[in-house]
Amino acid sequence: MAEEKLKEAKLDAYNDEEAVEIESEQKYPQAMDNVLPQTLTILPLNQRPIFPGIALPMTFSGKEQVQALKQAVEEEEGYIGLVYAQEFNTEDYTESDFYDVGTIFQVIRTNLVAPNTIQVLGRGITRFHKKRALLVKPKIRWEVEYYNEPREKPDASLKAYMMAISSDIKELLKLNPLFQEQVNMVVSQLNYEAPGLTMDIISNLLSSDSEQLQELLETYNLEDRAKLLLLMIKEELQIAKVQQRISQQIDEKVNKQQKEFFLREQLKAIKKELGMEKEEGQTEIEKIEKKLAEKELPEEAMKVVEQELDKLRVLNTQSPEFNVTRNYLETIADLPWGIYSEDNNDVKKARSILDQDHYGLEEVKERILEFLSTIIKRGTVSGSIVCLVGPPGVGKTSVGRSVANALGREFFRFSLGGMRDEAEIKGHRRTYIGALPGKLIQALKRLGTSNPVIMLDEIDKIGASFRGDPASALLEVLDPEQNNAFLDHYLDIPYDLSKVLFITTANQLDTIPGPLLDRMEVIRLAGYITDEKIQIAKQYLLPKQLKEHGFEQDEIQVSEQALQEIVENYAREAGVRNLEKNIRKIIRKATLKLAENEEVKFRVEKEDIEGLLGKPIFNTEKLYNKPLPGVTLGLAYTSLGGATLYIEASGIRSKSPAFKQTGQLGDVMRESSEIAYSYVRSLVAKQEQPNDYFDNHSIHLHVPAGATPKDGPSAGITMALSLYSLATGQAVRNDIAMTGELTLTGRVLPIGGVKEKTIAARRVKIFNLILPADNQKDFEELPDYLREGITVQYADYFEDVLEVAFDAPES
Repeated sequence: MAEEKLKEAKLDAYNDEEAVEIESEQKYPQAMDNVLPQTLTILPLNQRPIFPGIALPMTFSGKEQVQALKQAVEEEEGYIGLVYAQEFNTEDYTESDFYDVGTIFQVIRTNLVAPNTIQVLGRGITRFHKKRALLVKPKIRWEVEYYNEPREKPDASLKAYMMAISSDIKELLKLNPLFQEQVNMVVSQLNYEAPGLTMDIISNLLSSDSEQLQELLETYNLEDRAKLLLLMIKEELQIAKVQQRISQQIDEKVNKQQKEFFLREQLKAIKKELGMEKEEGQTEIEKIEKKLAEKELPEEAMKVVEQELDKLRVLNTQSPEFNVTRNYLETIADLPWGIYSEDNNDVKKARSILDQDHYGLEEVKERILEFLSTIIKRGTVSGSIVCLVGPPGVGKTSVGRSVANALGREFFRFSLGGMRDEAEIKGHRRTYIGALPGKLIQALKRLGTSNPVIMLDEIDKIGASFRGDPASALLEVLDPEQNNAFLDHYLDIPYDLSKVLFITTANQLDTIPGPLLDRMEVIRLAGYITDEKIQIAKQYLLPKQLKEHGFEQDEIQVSEQALQEIVENYAREAGVRNLEKNIRKIIRKATLKLAENEEVKFRVEKEDIEGLLGKPIFNTEKLYNKPLPGVTLGLAYTSLGGATLYIEASGIRSKSPAFKQTGQLGDVMRESSEIAYSYVRSLVAKQEQPNDYFDNHSIHLHVPAGATPKDGPSAGITMALSLYSLATGQAVRNDIAMTGELTLTGRVLPIGGVKEKTIAARRVKIFNLILPADNQKDFEELPDYLREGITVQYADYFEDVLEVAFDAPES
């Protein structure tokens, strides 16, 4: 610490032309009350107190401190009071908790190094004690009284203490050469006739605890001060001795390691000369060269490899650079350069595998088979990136695995959900400790082939952070114009990914960046209807769970009625993941009962389900028993599949009509409700018998359930019909559901999710639908089993909706 102070004292900062200079030959003045100012500007010390006696460099930061120091230099002859702050407030130094004893400091030179930072060179003169505070803000000023060192000669006891201090200081010099310059200066100036000044000079050099130094500063009695200083010097000596012992131990260890290193090198040289064994590094190089000989590296990659091998040959095996280079070359050697698995060209076999792995999904299978046929015909997958979109649990991941099985390729899956570091895709640069290649290169290294099927799961949940944007990194991976020369940051040489078949999955397309989505071919997987779920449970889920729990296929039987009860009341979501969980739960309970009763057979019927699974979870989609004015049934599409929802409108007589909406509506749906309100108001006002209902009522539109967020424009005609029904007092048919976006002119625009919404209608046994006319082709493309028994009315304008909405239900 003392050495750093001396170095700081030599800074060029004190050569400023505007600095206040005092001749270096000038002697320290006597600390007399009648010479020094009785009031001082106080500045804080936040590391340790200072003592009178020697010149010190100081730095003060903060606008208020710099301003106070400048005023002291200009108006108070450079005198300031420096006081150690036991609790220093960095934001406002005037709020700090100061001790009462400090040192008056006379500034010799100043230099403003930054707008709010000033460096000063000055000297401590004498101690002072706070009498009272005169000012606290914007700066601190105290009225002080000074301590005058006694001028009489020290007695024998004090002289003895001073001799002991001198002896310990000289011993400290031997143990810690860093103190040499400072201690030599002190020892040469030891003056037993002025013990107070001598002790203060020594105190400035100690690295003791700040509170101990403050206690030393506050000790006025010279003999007591000498006792305390001697104790602190001895503590410093003990620390120095421990440091010397540790240093000696380290030196001995290093010398031993150097000796062992030279002996090992000599032994290696002897063995090499005798031909007894090869060098360790040479063996590693030969292993890498053997691996590389089996691969077909491009010319650019071979140049890099040869350069790195040349570097490895001259590096010492104990060098950290040797391990970094070796790991890099091993990664390159382990990659499947020019190694490809043979594709299965039998489309019939591919169809058989898809049918075996998945029930239903006929349209999806057809699209995938078309896709695979194109790959087989063309002989390459370049430009083919599939994106499987659908609700959770419908089988997106398993479809990707089936595609790999159908092609006879290796399969690798990793999830992009929550990924925020682009290094996961592109790898880390080798300059970082512990650097690794990205997931794609790791996958190829693990699979041992350059043409696997790689599934990028949950691509709609990818994120961005200060570590980069992984979605942008994927652009190069999924772009057929770029991925034939994919550049991983770790490899730093191009690798051909054009033979890799990439399959991505997502629950929705809205959150996938546009440029990324543009590179993919979207295949939608809709939710399953009840009949499909029952068949999936019978053919796939139940046998799988029986096998996992160690049962034969006939030991536990679940009736079709029981499976239907599970699907309709416990697993109504679009996929089958919860259905499998419930089947697993039933088998676990059956396992317990079989263990207790030692029965051989166990059969689950519909009436047993509630006892096994508890009360039904889904009972919210019950339909109204009778039609009510203002209540309309709509169809919605969520990330979990299709759903039905009622829209309710109610009017309250009011002199100041208003319109409000509830039910956690998003911005788009709220705008749709306002469009519906405006359109219906204009519609009823233009009728032959104008309707003034909206002029006399405040309207409240609600979309249950209130705890579920909702958004989108497809409920436009449903909300409009609800408002029209309320205004006219006519109840909408309770056997009809609808969906469609409405414009201000009454036009009905097309919507998405026709299949999912049709499934939702079938689930609640609604077989009359109103769809936009532009969605007719979407409905007609649905499988026959979905369209069977359903009557659809297509609407171009809202008037088309009104024609069928109030008819009597068909018997």
